[in-house]
Amino acid sequence: MNFILYSDVNDRSISQSLGRPEYSYYFVLKAYRPVLESLGRVHVVASPQEVDPLYRQLLAAGESSVFLSFTPPQNTPTDLECPTICVVAWEFDSIPDETWDNDPRQDWTQMLARQGRVITLSSHTARAIRRAMGDDFPVLVLPTPLWENFAAIRQQHVPAPINPGASLAIKGCIFDSRTLGLCADDLIPKPLTAEQLAEIEARRPPPLTLKRRVVIARHYLRLWRLDAGREQARPRIEFLHHWYWEGLRDLFSDKAHAWLEQRLPGIAGPHAVVAPDAPPLDLPDTSGVVETQVDGVIYVSVFNPKDGRKNWHQLITAFCWAFRDTRDATLVLKITQNDLAAYYSELMTLLAQLSPFACRVLVLHGYLDDAQFARLYQAASFYVNASRCEGLCLPLMEFMASGKPVIAPDHTAMEDYIDEAVAFVVRSSEELTIWPQDTRIIYRTLRYRPDWGSLKSAYENSYRLARTQPQDYQRMSAAAVARMHDYCAFAPVQQRLADFFALTPRATDAAPVTDNAPC
Repeated sequence: MNFILYSDVNDRSISQSLGRPEYSYYFVLKAYRPVLESLGRVHVVASPQEVDPLYRQLLAAGESSVFLSFTPPQNTPTDLECPTICVVAWEFDSIPDETWDNDPRQDWTQMLARQGRVITLSSHTARAIRRAMGDDFPVLVLPTPLWENFAAIRQQHVPAPINPGASLAIKGCIFDSRTLGLCADDLIPKPLTAEQLAEIEARRPPPLTLKRRVVIARHYLRLWRLDAGREQARPRIEFLHHWYWEGLRDLFSDKAHAWLEQRLPGIAGPHAVVAPDAPPLDLPDTSGVVETQVDGVIYVSVFNPKDGRKNWHQLITAFCWAFRDTRDATLVLKITQNDLAAYYSELMTLLAQLSPFACRVLVLHGYLDDAQFARLYQAASFYVNASRCEGLCLPLMEFMASGKPVIAPDHTAMEDYIDEAVAFVVRSSEELTIWPQDTRIIYRTLRYRPDWGSLKSAYENSYRLARTQPQDYQRMSAAAVARMHDYCAFAPVQQRLADFFALTPRATDAAPVTDNAPC
């Protein structure tokens, strides 16, 4: 059997793809590859256009093939000769079973029916698919096999509830709440000084002269004439609006302008309110390697702040309220978002609103190599997840495979491996939401709402365990390792895959996957 694999993100594009919704599929493909190689030959293609030529070449040699598309169903090709199977990560209680934007591919039931079977990462996703496709639709639940990848960390490091001191390094930058000078008062706008007011007045343009008004009118008339011959010409009124706002608006009183607004459609268009440009952010350099020291009870979470599922505001606020007076509690946030400016102001505003607090919040922005990530695994006392829904959550599984107890809900994909033996379980309840790719933005499915009070209590109870019950901590650590062994070790995943494709595993050693999903 030949397995042809494809993901939208590949080895060349992964460093520029952190934060994209599809980037996790790359790590799933990398983790599956050794298992697939134990069952047949693996070919990774750079584009779907390469699939059929390769399929025909192998077929001419008398070899069978299957194309595994590590992409959502709506992005999977439908016109291939090669048998195709989607590998689906999905975190909602129903799959899209409707068409919108005149695009039948958005209806997953049509896409999956064409393929005839599917591979999912969790039991939750499998149930959602079977609700739409029927109980007899072939669905393989196949978590990513990552347990063996952490053998070296388990051998070199004995998990401890209290870290006596460790160094963390990253190529990028580190924000430390203890050195940021956070103050909620800084969020209140301060009145402008006399010097600032004078500077604003000096930059104010002089009053428009009749000649200048004619020049502006001629400019927009010329633009309209140039645009009129284009295939998708803009309406003339758009140019009249520009002329009005730049050449005439100051001649009309607010009352006259209001009268015009009622009688000229769109007069209050994009020029009605011109927002001033935001001042540039003073962001640190991210090209070098920086280090910091941590100790005490260390909580770690890995997420993309632009991912609305991650509920990171509550994750931070519950930590800071639980440990407002606890100096040896530290929350380390590893950010999987390339663009620092995309979340910097929001994060700093939140931390300033919460200040003052005695606990410590560290934000790591940048790239962690394998050695640096190993330090983070070893430094952690607990891993924290407060998500509204998960398709699998590789970072959570990785820290558990390293022997770390966790704080997490037990909904969606996490129900397969989270319970009170390995976690301080955060209560949650269902809430309506949308399918994320649905441009209609209508409620069609469910996700979960974690309980903030339960999350805060989980922080407090885990800290108490770390400080006063080290033996119970060690039991939870051992249970996390055992859970991951049973759930995502190479052998059980290989057997599931072999049964699904009716193949016999070849004798081979599992090749470790060195890439870490959250980096």
